[in-house]
Amino acid sequence: MKYRKPILVAEIGCNHMGSIEIALDLIKIAKDCGADYAKFQKRTNKELLSKDQYNAPHPNPVNSYGDTYGEHREKLEFDLKTHIKLKDFCESINIGYSTSVWDMTSAKEIASISPDYIKIPSAMNNHIDLLEYLIEKYSGDIHISSGMTYDEEILKIHSMFEAKKALSRLVVYSCTSGYPVPSEDVCLLEINKLKTVFGDKINQYGFSGHHKGVAIDIAAYTLGAVWIERHFTKDRTWKGTDHAASLEPQGLQKLSRDLVNTHKALSYKSSEILQIEKVQRDKLKFNG
Repeated sequence: MKYRKPILVAEIGCNHMGSIEIALDLIKIAKDCGADYAKFQKRTNKELLSKDQYNAPHPNPVNSYGDTYGEHREKLEFDLKTHIKLKDFCESINIGYSTSVWDMTSAKEIASISPDYIKIPSAMNNHIDLLEYLIEKYSGDIHISSGMTYDEEILKIHSMFEAKKALSRLVVYSCTSGYPVPSEDVCLLEINKLKTVFGDKINQYGFSGHHKGVAIDIAAYTLGAVWIERHFTKDRTWKGTDHAASLEPQGLQKLSRDLVNTHKALSYKSSEILQIEKVQRDKLKFNG
């Protein structure tokens, strides 16, 4: 088995707290840490939320940026012009840009600026109209997380992409939707389960983790997840629900380093005894 070079995604999401300055800073830090992509989120809140949901109080007021959940979400939302600025900045420092889209309007807006790929979060992977629109109207790759998803729903995703001859544009991520997720609920072998459904017809497999530490990400890569996505923040104590399940710069840098080194290590010996071993063989090997 030949392992492809891992691709590390720093999921900034809404950890910018509504500040373009913080968002740009996080992009630069992600680049410096070795990430290949910086990813954000895009929501049209009045389309995504019912009136009651929009006007309800935030379920965890200590993390809220507004008096209602709708006000909170609007505070964390960037418009399309801001996303264009983020994409331009990413390109200027040679890091990829992408965004998760949560509704049709957001999908149309982000598709219009042609990122390399668009992500469908676990919560929206059964939004058939959204998937069909991106397959038919957007030419880039489509990444889909599989958290909180029944097997039947996974099969429907496969059937749709197969019917539309779009499997080659698909990347499917193993994911457990929790913040944070204890190790026993990560369930890495779901990567193998996804492979039994999609086989080698899709572009790649990925892993979107919300756990602590970085060891599990390395294991996911060795199981075949080329795309490794982790939430990223500058400070896990910042206000908001995603910071606690995010990596700080030191953690992202360590993950990048370990993925690179693991990729280098995943090979067979080029000869029965490597050059580095010959001196040790002459010195230590028993000759009976």
